[in-house]
Amino acid sequence: MDRGIKSYALRAGRFTAAQRRSYDSLAEQCIIPFAPGFVNFETVFGNAHPVIAEIGFGMGIATAIIAAENPHNNYLGIEVHRPGIGRLLWEIEQRSLANIRIIEHDAAEVFEKMIPPRSLDAIHIFFPDPWPKKRHHKRRLIKRPFTETLAAALRPGAYLYMVTDWEDYALQALDELNAVMCLRNKYDGFAQPQPWRPQTKFERKGLEQNHQVRELFFIAYEN
Repeated sequence: MDRGIKSYALRAGRFTAAQRRSYDSLAEQCIIPFAPGFVNFETVFGNAHPVIAEIGFGMGIATAIIAAENPHNNYLGIEVHRPGIGRLLWEIEQRSLANIRIIEHDAAEVFEKMIPPRSLDAIHIFFPDPWPKKRHHKRRLIKRPFTETLAAALRPGAYLYMVTDWEDYALQALDELNAVMCLRNKYDGFAQPQPWRPQTKFERKGLEQNHQVRELFFIAYEN
């Protein structure tokens, strides 16, 4: 992705007192500062459990639910929206979760500079910004060369799972992911809904607007 083009826009949002308290009290423990150099996940999490990265977790509620239901996995959330980070930290505190870490930075730079090759067991991308206007399509996250960068971070057998309620973005992403040599679509076209994924606020909003949710599920293999 062109370094001058961002795939996100910082949203205005209220940073509640509870979110701020959680941010202030848990940031040192749970937030990995952005810095060039590969992260040692065993050091960061204190174990060798599988690592799943989520790009753009929003308010983090689905992230917290998945992490709580899968304590045998580690979850790395990448987000730029501080109120959302504060909310996820609040969820971590309320649920006593030890298997979530956060990087507060642009995902493209994080993957380029901090994620070791073949280190991730999965990547989750739930309802990324669709940038619906045609002139903004260049800002969409799931396109080459970033899709190649994502694939390089996956271990063989790991998966990339994307969900969107924008049909043209889903079709574009399907083409872009199909073009990555070391990724294979697990399904014939769009994926079946994954029953373990909690419904998100963005998903409910899209369904209320009669948007159809489409899922993409790709497996990394030895190229």
